[in-house]
Amino acid sequence: MALSAFLLALAAAVLHAVWNMLLARSRDVLAATTVAVALSVLLFAPVAAATWDVDAAAIPWIAASAVLEIVYFVLLTTAYSRSDLSLVYPVARGSAPVLVLAGAAIAGSTVGLGQALGVLLVGGGILLVRGAGGDTDARGVALALAIGVAIAGYTLVDKQGVEHAAVIPYLELVLAPAALAAVAWHAVRGRLPAVRAELGWATVGAAVFAFAAYGFVLGALTLASAPSVAAVRETSVLFAVALGASVLGEPVGRARASGAVLVVAGVALVALG
Repeated sequence: MALSAFLLALAAAVLHAVWNMLLARSRDVLAATTVAVALSVLLFAPVAAATWDVDAAAIPWIAASAVLEIVYFVLLTTAYSRSDLSLVYPVARGSAPVLVLAGAAIAGSTVGLGQALGVLLVGGGILLVRGAGGDTDARGVALALAIGVAIAGYTLVDKQGVEHAAVIPYLELVLAPAALAAVAWHAVRGRLPAVRAELGWATVGAAVFAFAAYGFVLGALTLASAPSVAAVRETSVLFAVALGASVLGEPVGRARASGAVLVVAGVALVALG
């Protein structure tokens, strides 16, 4: 894995953890997520226009990715409304790189033994870092795994899509339908006041960080394989744990420390693969 791709994916991981923390602390996660997605589309529209380069061949990939993004946001907000963040986040993010690796292998990509082991270590380590505890929430686990499938799906789709479009215009076209659908959903249900109530520096920050994180991932996908990028990106759980400990005062026990070691070892294997 090229150093530039590694650094882009790692930066995406940090930003992803930050914007998730900002949204998780909001009073209404669904409304805050809607604000963040809509603002990200609006804020980066001028940049997308200035760098516009989208081939017709990118359209099917953009459409598929947009559908998967909508599914992802629906599943994510549903999961956070019914289960704990500390369960949903690690299972969803930890399962995604393993699913991406499986998808890439089925599609015919060559995956080395060390790289495969690295992805598995990252996935297992992430689950340990934010383990679900003794009482497993079956519904939460099922929703989290479904989110992992959506993440894996749009990662594999985006790998193909960015070959036919510049990164920022591609991302703008992928996220715009999700933003429109979310705003329309709130409008139909009379929840626009809840959306307006979430406008603030936290959601503006989340919008910028979310767009930048996704953009960095797309940039990394132009330089490295989808399994490698997915594995490094999902180290975001490590940064989420660090933010949880330093900002939210969450404890970090032996299981989390062991998971962190596994993640670091896995990322090293993936990067060298």
